[in-house]
Amino acid sequence: MGNLELEMQFFEEKSDQIFRQLEDALTISVKPLDKMFRTAGLSTKRLLDQVKRGYAGQGGALSPILFQSTVLENRDPRVDRANNIISQLDKLNVYRIAIEKTPFDIPVKETYRFTSGFGPRWGEMHRGIDLAARSRAPIYATADGVVTRAGWNGGYGRVVYIKHPFGIETRYAHLARIRVKKGQSVSRGQKIGDMGNSGRSTGTHLHYEVRVGGKAVNPMIFIKAGRNVF
Repeated sequence: MGNLELEMQFFEEKSDQIFRQLEDALTISVKPLDKMFRTAGLSTKRLLDQVKRGYAGQGGALSPILFQSTVLENRDPRVDRANNIISQLDKLNVYRIAIEKTPFDIPVKETYRFTSGFGPRWGEMHRGIDLAARSRAPIYATADGVVTRAGWNGGYGRVVYIKHPFGIETRYAHLARIRVKKGQSVSRGQKIGDMGNSGRSTGTHLHYEVRVGGKAVNPMIFIKAGRNVF
């Protein structure tokens, strides 16, 4: 075997090793995110399509490697592997964007007590969860979005509504103080208010709701799905 053949063999082996390392790393990274969104009841296909439609200003989708030859048997299989890696990298980037816009976070960072869950309560439907902490504990947005309501709303007391992509809305009720305005864009983890006891409330706590397509769902579905990854 000549030097050129040895060099080519070495190159092939190194290329295969690099491809395998990249493929394994992407599988480890992407699979838990797939599971997280599915656990939250979200269609990963619809989610990926929606994020890609809004790529403008965020770098755009990654482009596949073009192969000029029309002779299929001459096609280098490494091109297919490279394009699959590019596709997975693009998917990972889309998931990174989607995570920030989906309420996998929890709105209270300080020590809190879980005082009431989602479901029937005292003959009525409790459409969220209640988290109790000290008076005026900071309340944070659980995902990127736009404030659609910030003010007083009957039994909710002082409340903030945030509209997120994918047909999701979050609500934060019984606040002592509101720190955002209607129409304001907010980021995941941004302070939006202080915990309080306003409206129909029996003590200092946050009533937190997640709605998908206008329907209230258990916020713990999202919170637990996020805990499995973060």
